[in-house]
Amino acid sequence: MSHSHSHAPGGQHSHSHSHGPQQPQQQQVPAPDPTLQALIDQDFKQVPLKLGPEQHLAVCEAHSLEKCSECDLDFQVINRMARILISNPNLLCPPPANVVTQKLTQMVTGTKEEGNTLFKKGLHAQAISRYTAAATFAVQRPPWEANQLMREELSTVMSNRSAAFYEAHDYISALADAETVIQLRRNWSKGHFRKAKALHALGQIAEASEAIRLGLSFEPNNSVSSLVYILCHYYSYSRLIQELNQFLMDLLAAQRKSEEEKVKTRNIPISA
Repeated sequence: MSHSHSHAPGGQHSHSHSHGPQQPQQQQVPAPDPTLQALIDQDFKQVPLKLGPEQHLAVCEAHSLEKCSECDLDFQVINRMARILISNPNLLCPPPANVVTQKLTQMVTGTKEEGNTLFKKGLHAQAISRYTAAATFAVQRPPWEANQLMREELSTVMSNRSAAFYEAHDYISALADAETVIQLRRNWSKGHFRKAKALHALGQIAEASEAIRLGLSFEPNNSVSSLVYILCHYYSYSRLIQELNQFLMDLLAAQRKSEEEKVKTRNIPISA
């Protein structure tokens, strides 16, 4: 590289300086903490795996299965993450948990509302089908999104499907869905109410009574009015009051009848 500069007044001197290509500074990787590294090494367990035909999914080496009981390996969770990242090439890393897939939210809500419309028309089988589709959408949320959102969406859909099964007189399925709702949101009274109705229909009066009692225990004021307020999300207020009151009356009547039969049984004289 040539340049000129002055060495004395009135005189100039030209010469060349040669600069080679600058070497980029290499960032030094800090040495791992010995204690942390020891913990990682202690927990590390090598497993026999390989890439599947798609070249981005893990499978067991012996049988090429994502979930293999014989090898005691399950790659379904990590492969689900891999599929999401592959299908979203612009997603270099998972976004923050507060970022929500709005399209999926719209699909869950829209399909659930379709089920609600069919339910109100008395088309319970068709409503069950739409609720099932909504539940399928709800569980497809990426694993980095807030788990609470998925639980709320899924529990609402399953509660509605439980109601549809109940109206279709499929009380076993109604009970199963109610149990799922309780597992997802134990402190939500609606799930316990659905369970109580299904148990009552199956003739399990004591269990139905306990389900109602447990559901009420999660309410701030521990009163029927609090339960009614929460359930109004689905039913009109007047219809809900009527249904809940009738259910509680039926429950009490069934309990009284059961107790009377026990008394009669105890009073029957034993024949010689």
